[in-house]
Amino acid sequence: MKTICLVLGLILSALGGQAQTGLAASAQPESRTAKPKAPTMKILVHVTHGPEDPTRAALAFLVAKAALEEGHTVSLFLAGNAVLLLRDKEMDTVEGVGTGKLKEHYEAIVKSGGRFYLSGMSAKARGMTDDDIKGKPAEFAMPKVLVQLSVDHDRMFTY
Repeated sequence: MKTICLVLGLILSALGGQAQTGLAASAQPESRTAKPKAPTMKILVHVTHGPEDPTRAALAFLVAKAALEEGHTVSLFLAGNAVLLLRDKEMDTVEGVGTGKLKEHYEAIVKSGGRFYLSGMSAKARGMTDDDIKGKPAEFAMPKVLVQLSVDHDRMFTY
């Protein structure tokens, strides 16, 4: 009986089926159980909502963090009120409903090598200066930079 189960298991294994016995399961080639690693991509997260919409703002950072955790390269371009999110005051207080604390996401993004670009025009209109981004992996950028980033990246998410 064991021989029949083993043979049946090997046949099912060769056909791509799953056998119910431990003997047949151990006979399956290892390549069928190993999942191939997905290729890494360059992801751009374009954020246009700031402290006035904490859930959406935190969600953008959460998605960027998740992409980095999966091994992708991530850049964030903040425009409109989103530029305010890199001010320490806002970063310390913004928390989304079900999307977590902005500061925790920001710290994980920085630790994983994420990069921030802030619309220079939006930042200037909101009184931001170099002091607001000092010591952060961030720079002020013009619209041409957003266009170039969107061309250079494989995927773009907008929040």
